[in-house]
Amino acid sequence: MSVVEGLPFGEEKKKYILDRLDPILEEMVADVLTEMPKVPIDFMIAWLRKRSGTASEVRSGLAAKNAQLKQELGQATSALQEAGLAMSKDDNKEEEEEEEDDEDDCDEIPEFMKKPEAQMGRARASVSAEAYGQWNQKGNFTPPNYPKTPEQLERLNGTLKQSFLFSELDKADMDLIVLAMKEQTFAAGTKVINEGDDGDYLFVVETGSLDCVKNINGEDKVVKVVSAGDVFGELALLYNCPRAANVLAKDSCVCWQLDRETFNHIVKDAAVKRRNKYDAFLKSVTLISTLEAYERSQIADALKAENRSKGDSIITQGEPGDKFYIIEEGSLYAMKDGVRVMDYKVGDYFGELALLKNQPRAASVIVESPSAKVLSMSRLSFNKMLGPLTDILQKNVGAYQ
Repeated sequence: MSVVEGLPFGEEKKKYILDRLDPILEEMVADVLTEMPKVPIDFMIAWLRKRSGTASEVRSGLAAKNAQLKQELGQATSALQEAGLAMSKDDNKEEEEEEEDDEDDCDEIPEFMKKPEAQMGRARASVSAEAYGQWNQKGNFTPPNYPKTPEQLERLNGTLKQSFLFSELDKADMDLIVLAMKEQTFAAGTKVINEGDDGDYLFVVETGSLDCVKNINGEDKVVKVVSAGDVFGELALLYNCPRAANVLAKDSCVCWQLDRETFNHIVKDAAVKRRNKYDAFLKSVTLISTLEAYERSQIADALKAENRSKGDSIITQGEPGDKFYIIEEGSLYAMKDGVRVMDYKVGDYFGELALLKNQPRAASVIVESPSAKVLSMSRLSFNKMLGPLTDILQKNVGAYQ
C-alpha cells in the first residue's frame, strides 16, 4: 500500500500535494538523474536550498507549516474520537467490507491523486503517484503496427541487437517491438527533444549521431553523444520525469521511435519476466542456490543466453578466457589433450578456471546434444558477483588436472 493511502488528508492537503509538491519533485528528480551525483541526498539538499533561498528561510517555512499541521492533526484526532463514539453494532460487517475495499484500492489511482485534465497536459502520471504506489495497472493492450519492408526489418533487428534495452528480449517480444517502431529521419541541426517537455517516446539510433545538450550555469554543454545502437529519451519513460536535456542531430540521422505505452507493456515486462525466469533456474544451480535472493537477482540480470548446436565448441583449450558459463539446456563434455575428461548437464557450470587463475582455457567444452543453451557471464560480472564463492569454485580446479 502507498505511503499516502489511508492518511486522513483533507481536500486542502490533497490539492497542495498535486499543485505544490508534485512539480518540485518532478524537477528535482530530473536534475538528480541528469547529474547522477555520488551522494544524492547532499545534492538534493543543495538543490532545495538553491531553489528556495537561504536555509533559514526554509527552516522558518517548515516551522510554520509544522505548527499548522499539528493544529490540523489535533482537529483530526478529535473528529476520529467523535466518530468512534457513533459506531454501530454492525462494526464487524463494516470492517469486512472495508477490507475488501482496501484490496480494490490498489487497482486504480485514488481520486485525490489524479490531476484535473487542465493540469495534466499530456497523459502522464505524476512522479509522486508512481513513487507512492503501483497504480498503473495493465488493461487490454494492442501495440501499434507500422508495416516495414524486409530491408527495414533486417536493419532494425540489427540495430536493436546492439541496444542493452532490447538485446535480451524474447523473439516474440522483439517481433512486437520491431513492428511497433516508427522510422524517423532528422536533418543535421534538428532538435529532436526539448529539455523540460513530457516524454512520450524513446528513440534508437540506426545511423548518424546526436548531441545531448543541457544548460548548466547559463551555458549549453554537451553531456553525451549518442550514435548507432544507442538509445535516447528512455529516462523520461523509465522514471516518468520531464526530458532531462535537449537532443540535437549532429548530422543526418535515421532513428526508430517507440511509444511510452508499448515500452511499458513489453520492454519493462520482459525485463521482469526474464529476471523471474532465471531466478527460478538459478535456485537449481548448486553453486548459486546458496546465495541470497538479491544476489541471485543481480546474477540473473548479468547473464546472457547463447544458443549452440551439436559439435559447437563453447570454449577451446589454450585460448584466453573471458566468460563463465552455466548450462540451461542440453548436454556438453570437456576434452583435454584429446581425452574426454568430464560431462556436463543442466545446472552445471564451467569456464571458471581461466577467470580464477587468469590463465588460458585448460580444456575444450563441446556440445553433445542436438542443441544447447548456455548462460554466459563476463569476467567483470564474474569477479564482482561470484567473489564470495571463490573457495567453492577453487574445488573444481582439480577436475581439469
